[in-house]
Formats: sequence, structure tokens, C-alpha cells
Amino acid sequence: MGATCCYSARWIWGAAFACLLLALSVQVTEWKQNRPAKQTAILQLAGEKQTELVDAFDSLHLPDEEKSVLATITLGYRKGMNRETRKRFSVAGVAHILAVSGFHVAIVCGFISFLLSFFPRYGIWKWLKYLSTLVLLWGFICITGLAASAVRAGLMLSLYLTGKALRRNADSYNTLAAAAFGMLVYNPLYLFDVGFQLSYIAVFSILYIQPMLRRCIVVKNPLLAVPWDLLTVTVAAQIGTSLLCCYYFGQVSSVFLFTNLPLVIIAMLLVPLSLLWLGMPHWLPGLEVLQQVVETLAGWMVKIVDLFSHVPGAAFTFRLDFSDMLIGYGILFSVMASIRKYTPKYLLLWLFLLLIKLFAELIKRYYAFGI
Repeated sequence: MGATCCYSARWIWGAAFACLLLALSVQVTEWKQNRPAKQTAILQLAGEKQTELVDAFDSLHLPDEEKSVLATITLGYRKGMNRETRKRFSVAGVAHILAVSGFHVAIVCGFISFLLSFFPRYGIWKWLKYLSTLVLLWGFICITGLAASAVRAGLMLSLYLTGKALRRNADSYNTLAAAAFGMLVYNPLYLFDVGFQLSYIAVFSILYIQPMLRRCIVVKNPLLAVPWDLLTVTVAAQIGTSLLCCYYFGQVSSVFLFTNLPLVIIAMLLVPLSLLWLGMPHWLPGLEVLQQVVETLAGWMVKIVDLFSHVPGAAFTFRLDFSDMLIGYGILFSVMASIRKYTPKYLLLWLFLLLIKLFAELIKRYYAFGI
């Protein structure tokens, strides 16, 4: 009976362990950020190839700012981008587009699958397509600098593609946990990487919260269903990462709902088309048309960011300390669990956490003001 109860409660134990591990990693992250990163042979080789590809963007008829944005979202090359441009993307609530993450890796994987869709789906061709997809996918991840979020997405997609090739059904939460385990086995210090923490919280929030948001409004029109899915994914990721962002960066965007949908759509076109333009020989007929499309999309992206970043009140300061962040996540996911499971015990949990927060505020006020 005891073993059965423990197994039935495995999700609770797993969530508790994950929260404890995350809390410890967040505490140590600020110490680790000041340590210089090690340059491996793979990273050095990838950096040389990255610089070679970035130089190709000089032939584009774009201002330096737009070239730097294009190099950042396509190849993860951030050296050419100035602080002011990064700040505008952050104020507009789309800083995640600048960091090569699971979003970019998923776009590239989908583009590779589309290019290889002419392969037959049986026999040796199926395995050739599978291996080609993995090689090209991890080649892109290496060139962009092996960021923690990109490695996480690469591992998850590799596990998914492997399961699909073997005709096995994959559980999303297990795949996420397996990817985290594999990364930490290779490099335990990934645990103290801000990108690692934000990436896994964002994906977990998408898996857990997005289905609830999607059911709020059932959209049957296929032309509206795709934008609605993109919007719910964005909101779910923002809900999950907002508290951690407030702890690390102390800033929240108020216009992210208006900027994410158009910029995500532009990025979904810009990233694969830019990579296609980089990979094509320059003597190929019709390449000028592709170059014009890339230039136009890059210009639109920067203009939209400039427009929304200058809106009054586009971003506001809201900094949390460590205890506030932990209590906030406890309240958030207990509320989500009570909504999803329709059980009152989770509601009691978040009320209890809220009571702890109120007592903590009273103690702070007592010591600060003597009231």
C-alpha cells in the first residue's frame, strides 16, 4: 500500500525535487555569472565558422543595426549589437527573440524537415532523413554557440525524432526531464545558467499552462487557430518566466502581447530564409529576390520594436527578492494545479503560501518602520 501511494504521488515528489533544485541553482547563479566561460575546441571552431558567416551579411543593403539584429537572431552573434538595441527589444518584451533558444531551434528543425520531405518514408530513406536532420540541427546549434536553451531544445527534438523513427510515443514531461538530465550529466554547471533556468521554466509552463489557455476560447477556424496557438504559447511562457525575470532583471514589459505575435511570425520566416540565403551560392539565379525578402523582414522587425519600445509605460520596474520569487511560484503553480485538477487542496496550498507572504511583509515593516 505504501509503495502504491508513493508511486501515485510521483508527480508531487518530482515537482518538489525540481523546485528545490531550481531554488538552489538560482541562489548560486549570481556567483557563477562572474566566472569566465571555458572555450572548448568545438566552441572555437564554431566561433570561426560563425564569424565567416556573419561577414556575409555585409553584402546586405541594411543599416548596421539591422545587420546586427539579423546576425544575432540567425547565428547567435551578439558582438555587433549595441546596448541600446538590446534595451529596446527588452522593453518591447521580445528579448527572447535575440537569444538563440528553443524557438529558433524548432524553426530550424521544421525548415530542415520541410527541405527533406521529398525523402521516402520507408526503408533506408527514413533513417537517412533522420540522421541528416540531426546532423544539420546540431550543426546549427554548434554554430550559434551551444547556448543552454538551444542545447535543451536540441536534446528534446533529438529524443522526439528518435522516438518517431522507432515508432514510439513520447511523453513531453519525460522528454523535458531527460533533456535536463543529459545536459547536467555533461556539464553540471548548466544548472547555474540563467538561460538554462529560463528555458526549462518556459517549456514547462507551455506544457502545463498553454492547454488551459487554449481551452478558454475554442477556435475552429484554421486561419485564426494558428495565431491563437502562438498567442497562448507566448502568454504561457511569459507567465512562467515573469517571476524569475523580475528576480534577475527587475523589469517587466507591458506591451509583450502586442509585439510577440507579429515579431514571432516575422522571425519564423526570417530565420530559415536567412540561413537559406547564407547557404546558397551567390551565382544562383533569383538569389536577389531572396535577399530582398530577408532585408524587408529584418527592416520590419526593427521598425516594430522601435515603435512599441517608445510607447509610454512600455516597461516598468518590478524587482523581487529570492523569498518573494519562491512564494510567488508556489502560489502560481498551486493556482494552476487547482484550476487544472479541480481539487480544493491546491487552492488551500496557495492560500497558505499567501498567508506566509503576508506575515513576511508584516515582519519586514516591523523591522523597517517599527510598525
